[in-house]
Amino acid sequence: MIDAETLNTHARLSVAPMMDWTDRHCRMLHRLMSRQALLYTEMVTAQAVIHGDRARLLGFDPAEHPVALQLGGSDAALLAQAAQIGADWGYDEINLNCGCPSDRVQSGSFGAILMESPEVVAEACAAMIAACDVPVTVKCRIGVDDQEPREVLPAFLAQIQDAGVRRVTIHARKAWLQGLSPKENRTIPPLDYDLVHDMKAAFPDLHISINGGIETLAEAKAFLDAGLDGVMIGRAAYHTPHAILGAADRDIFGASHMISEVEAVRKMLPYIDVHLSKGGRVHQVTRHMLGLFNGRPGARLWRRVLSEEANREGAGTDVVERALAHVEREAA
Repeated sequence: MIDAETLNTHARLSVAPMMDWTDRHCRMLHRLMSRQALLYTEMVTAQAVIHGDRARLLGFDPAEHPVALQLGGSDAALLAQAAQIGADWGYDEINLNCGCPSDRVQSGSFGAILMESPEVVAEACAAMIAACDVPVTVKCRIGVDDQEPREVLPAFLAQIQDAGVRRVTIHARKAWLQGLSPKENRTIPPLDYDLVHDMKAAFPDLHISINGGIETLAEAKAFLDAGLDGVMIGRAAYHTPHAILGAADRDIFGASHMISEVEAVRKMLPYIDVHLSKGGRVHQVTRHMLGLFNGRPGARLWRRVLSEEANREGAGTDVVERALAHVEREAA
């Protein structure tokens, strides 16, 4: 088990939980590129953890550590039970989602709508902390709808801190629960990075990570240099994984580990073979690898071969090797 202080160090850079994206195959690719960054699962509801197929929902490769399980829910008892299950499965952290604005999530009274009920979040966090022996953290927005972030966010953070939460990630945008789609909620509400910096000044004992609109390691390093404890990157880490994670251990963590895109592909091949031996399909892994060579010669052919061939019946790692050959020819 990773102790909380070490986990906080890993949280200097993390890859955001993203529905349909950060599954175990995606996380394995990301882990090959960075040994240090903290990785997150897709959000899983507490109900699903308790009643669903745990091997499918919670299973992960030990190589993924450090890895956190993100839960969705608002019922303290159910979240406590799910947190305990997640810890028993070996997750290093349990994170509560207070930021997702989708209609499905709202209808379940969790996600971003919880910004309106900090007392519910505090009760849930306290129950989760009591139920498991790993850190319980929160990912939130700065507010929702017509809330005034400079009023509601400090009150929200104070309540969850009093409940025992020691680390929080703040997506520096409001969420609009009506009128904007989840996709629009990731881009339209304006970013307020200054507010997140002010929260760090107001809550010096909280480990605060910033999230939202961060696209480069240089930006991440600037936030850390300015006094924030961590940076969480989402879409940029997914669409250009090597640009974000390939040099992360060197630039963010001061370690020597670096890996090229080609090396990452070659290291994924045995993993894909094992996945195939268990009845999996190539495209379930390679769909997360499409952006690996973005900006490099051969990137278009890499994407084309994987997109057109990896989903065919009987496709194997030879598809990946053919796609890689295009990249290596273009680079020669």
